[in-house]
Amino acid sequence: MIYFRGCVVREKIPRIEMATKQILGKANIGYRILDNEECCGSFLLRTGFTDEAREVMAKTVEKLEGEQILVSCAGCYNTLKNDYKEILGVELDVIHTSQLFKKFLKEGMLSPKNLPVTVCYHDPCHLGRRCSEYGAPRTVLKQIAELVEMENIRENSRCCGSGGGVKSVYPELANNLAGKRLDDALRTPADILVTTCSFCLINFQEARNRSEGTLPVLDLSEILLWALSE
Repeated sequence: MIYFRGCVVREKIPRIEMATKQILGKANIGYRILDNEECCGSFLLRTGFTDEAREVMAKTVEKLEGEQILVSCAGCYNTLKNDYKEILGVELDVIHTSQLFKKFLKEGMLSPKNLPVTVCYHDPCHLGRRCSEYGAPRTVLKQIAELVEMENIRENSRCCGSGGGVKSVYPELANNLAGKRLDDALRTPADILVTTCSFCLINFQEARNRSEGTLPVLDLSEILLWALSE
């Protein structure tokens, strides 16, 4: 199995990579990291650079075809699962970390403790609307903490504001959208906001810091590792 970290996790949020590697180790799962991991091409696609995206995707698929691919990033998952099939005609064997973690728990490969915290979960656009994966993250969270839901969830979830190049071109709009989603979380009794998208996590953290908020924002891998470390 190849653990495809993705550009954002690899360059900006290495703690997600570290947590995922530790969880794989605790489950006794072998994996490898690509020596020269290419971009999946998601950002280029979402911002209209289709030709450039095709070039990047063509290089990346050579390293991934025929392998099982694990990804942390919802954007990478959507791109590798759907766009490579639609654009390149290549169907890759790709799984998101939330889906693999669910499998680990179901098969008894991990034995996490129940954390004394209440959490709420944000559905990323790429994992939710595009890939219809709403259940796996919630299944994991329900086994390690008390899960409460925000008002707008699943297919009706608010966007975090970071996708589609919005954060790069319209940073204030991206921040305002993230702030509205944080308000949704703050209206619940949750102690922690959890998500499964690196873009969402970064945008929530930046919006929280700008408003001098204190709500912790974690990736699913981080809170699962916490439960495994208790």
